[in-house]
Amino acid sequence: MMNTIEQKKIIRKYKSPFSFYLLCTAIPWSLWFVSGYFSHKEPFTAFYEWAVGISSILGLVAPAIIALFFMLPSKDLRKDFFSRFFNFRQIKGEYILITFFLMLVSILLAQAISLLFGYSAQQFAFRGSFTFTSSLFPVWFLLLAAPVFEELAWHSYGTDSLITRFNLFKSSLIFAFFWAFWHFPLSTIKGYYHSNLVESGWIYSLNFIVSMIPFVLIMNWIYYKTNRNILLTIIFHITAVFFNEIFATHPMSKVIQTGLLLIVSVYLLIKDKDLFFKKI
Repeated sequence: MMNTIEQKKIIRKYKSPFSFYLLCTAIPWSLWFVSGYFSHKEPFTAFYEWAVGISSILGLVAPAIIALFFMLPSKDLRKDFFSRFFNFRQIKGEYILITFFLMLVSILLAQAISLLFGYSAQQFAFRGSFTFTSSLFPVWFLLLAAPVFEELAWHSYGTDSLITRFNLFKSSLIFAFFWAFWHFPLSTIKGYYHSNLVESGWIYSLNFIVSMIPFVLIMNWIYYKTNRNILLTIIFHITAVFFNEIFATHPMSKVIQTGLLLIVSVYLLIKDKDLFFKKI
């Protein structure tokens, strides 16, 4: 599965998935439910705004700190972690192109397909504003910060710890459902993306959950095809949230996008079945 015997040996040292994911759920959830509680206070004073903003960002950062807590005591894991940001040697250009442009192509194609069902071509216009608010911090900051801090957790320790127990396909499915579940308390924070998503209708909330499956499969494929490069997973995650936010996309086009990404995922599962179905 991995490129070298040395990589397989080092991955086997990421051996505490249960403890890692338990902490990565308990701590952010505690903080985000506090955010949700304060976000509905009336009148919404500066104190509540700060309380929502600080507890929300701490919940976001927590998994990355937890990952460091698991890695830093080990000399081998420290070295492995810091070596995986700029290990671009021998990475094929096609993986870099996919990282930067797959999400852009998929949302534009989804919008084009939606025209066949009567949806507006105005979707291709730039939105000019954001679909959610973020209390204390600018929305653009969260669009960058969320992918950075999440991937510093999920693709520094989280994913590798799962594949010490399961093959990549099972690990990806487990993580996809965990990740959807992990976001749940954010739906309680007034004005946040996930709160607005719930209000938009059940089909779009369900699509968010289902979309995690192809997104995780594709991102993990990129991750292991590029020698576990963490920076590329961060960039791929940023492109996903950025390109799905800048256009005036109808929510149904995001449902279509999920279908397109599922097709890509099936293709990758067939093309690289050894990668997904053989355990390290």
